[in-house]
Amino acid sequence: MSSNRGVAYAGPGRVEVIDIDYPELVLKDGPGVNPANVGRQVPHGVVLKVVATNICGSDQHMVRGRTTAPTGLVLGHEITGEVVEKGRDVEFLEVGDLVSVPFNIACGRCHNCKSGKTGICLNVNPDRPGSAYGYVDMGGWVGGQAQYALVPYADWNALRFPDRDQAMAKILDLTMLSDIFPTGFHGCVSAGVGVGSTVYIAGAGPVGLAAAASAHLLGAAVVIVGDLNKERLDQAHSFGCEPVNVADGDPRDQIEQILGVPEVDAGVDAVGFEARGHGGGSAAREAPATVLNSMMDVTAAGGAIGIPGLYVTGDPGAVDDAAKEGALSIRIGLGWAKSHAFTTGQCPVMRYHRPLMKAILHDRVQIAKAVNATPITLENAAQGYAAFDKGAAHKYVLDPHGLIGSA
Repeated sequence: MSSNRGVAYAGPGRVEVIDIDYPELVLKDGPGVNPANVGRQVPHGVVLKVVATNICGSDQHMVRGRTTAPTGLVLGHEITGEVVEKGRDVEFLEVGDLVSVPFNIACGRCHNCKSGKTGICLNVNPDRPGSAYGYVDMGGWVGGQAQYALVPYADWNALRFPDRDQAMAKILDLTMLSDIFPTGFHGCVSAGVGVGSTVYIAGAGPVGLAAAASAHLLGAAVVIVGDLNKERLDQAHSFGCEPVNVADGDPRDQIEQILGVPEVDAGVDAVGFEARGHGGGSAAREAPATVLNSMMDVTAAGGAIGIPGLYVTGDPGAVDDAAKEGALSIRIGLGWAKSHAFTTGQCPVMRYHRPLMKAILHDRVQIAKAVNATPITLENAAQGYAAFDKGAAHKYVLDPHGLIGSA
């Protein structure tokens, strides 16, 4: 049996690369595994040799200690890999296939999956609808920031790349299909972005940058990106976005300077529950409802707001007791008065990943360049997490077997 190494949460602010079990076609007990899932047989699964696996802002929330994640939880839900073993019930994948894995695990059998709502599958997480690899309260499926990973319901979940050599040549782009590219795209589609739209995207982290690239792909006329981090705003500006530094104050006035009017057609919240107030100094303290309220302020009446940014039901480090349970002071009356539409929740990756794959393979988008994809070794994961936490304008891609460098 092969050995395996993975990135594990080691307490607030810390991750460690440790020896972990090589995947078998059964879900075993371990940190974060729901007891009702222990022993679950996975004859429909495959074992992947991980080619690329990315550090995500959602992982960073856990590593900061902002969730109830247990120590020892193996992290990582953005997985691209090569099939090295398949279960007896896998019909349409073969050993050697190179595949992208949606971060949300779906059975393909329940009502929600059959309706295309793969982000809220009813059968993979005993706690609630929806599941993901390596994430707190998501059923306990082991994370993919590792050398090898198990993927259940593989015929349904995995997206096979049609040509291995072509895929490896674009692997830094294709690895974004597991999460942030579809997630950013979903935020824009939910917000009604189309040809000629004006768009405001809050957050210039990887999801915000992916949303900005998606807005361009969808035909937006002007894409405005707001953040407190100048380096990340410079990254957004590098591919044609209009940057707004919210450290300078409310984005409404800056939007008016760009557009001539203080409102946009569509808004995307790519920040989530660790949002900070607008303005410099003490004004930039954590204020988790800030982005949602500003979105309602700057989105025109009749517009829509996509919310791919993560919001949680349990946040031990929140600024007040209400926020610790996910209860925020939202100006819902403003949204109601302006007839806004809101779309929240996990992106149903399978709705988008195949057409986005084609857009990458046929050079319609350069998503790796937009998010500044930066490969690092698995053993350097802790340094990647630390740099990302400090606001580095990079999307760190872990390369567990050195295959990205060789490509």
